[in-house]
Amino acid sequence: MYRFGKKEELIDGIKKGIPIGVGYLAVSFTFGIWATEGGIPLWMAVLISFSNLTSAGQFAGVGLIMQTASLFEIGLSVFVINIRYSLMSLSLTQKLEKNVKTSQKYIFGFGITDEVFAIAAVRERPITAYYMYGLMSTPIIGWTLGTFLGGLVGNVLPPRLSDAMGIALYAMFIAIIVPPAKKNRAVLFTIIIAVIVSCILKYVPVFSFITDGFSMIIATFIGAGIMAYLAPVAETEGKEETS
Repeated sequence: MYRFGKKEELIDGIKKGIPIGVGYLAVSFTFGIWATEGGIPLWMAVLISFSNLTSAGQFAGVGLIMQTASLFEIGLSVFVINIRYSLMSLSLTQKLEKNVKTSQKYIFGFGITDEVFAIAAVRERPITAYYMYGLMSTPIIGWTLGTFLGGLVGNVLPPRLSDAMGIALYAMFIAIIVPPAKKNRAVLFTIIIAVIVSCILKYVPVFSFITDGFSMIIATFIGAGIMAYLAPVAETEGKEETS
């Protein structure tokens, strides 16, 4: 039975979240530049970052906003991209202390990101409310502050320098997909299928009526669906992980 004070748990969480917050600062800086240059007001870009905390979802959603996509298209696209956070949140409930309140769980669900989940999931001690508060706080601050600074600086940077920094967006997506693709062939083939479907929807004239947002949704479902059928995760793998 582990017993630690609220202060110690909060400080421990903050310490674990500092590297995440620093990393988020750099990525969200690029988002701030990109969003404000696309016509999104600075205050709105900051509000989007503070209320979403999702790099891929934000870039996709704001990109659709810039293209004047429908609210349904934007909402569905962001939902598909971010649905994994629901699974992460459900997984972490198994490690929470029993005295954690339902209202606190909702707060944790708001602050869950890939990196926050990874750090919390490997903790040997039970996850307390104050540990999660600390772990979430630095990433939220880093992501929001980076967006603000990026939007602020982007308005005064020379156009060429500002455009060059936009390359970081593509580098970020490459960094997200390459490591898991190298480790797992199923992930690699899922990406290849999704890319092929996206190219077909983009360049074949008969599909020209399909917008970019729905093209992304269709490619995601087809790629994931085909590989889920061809290479399902064996039940024994899940049992080994939880044992």
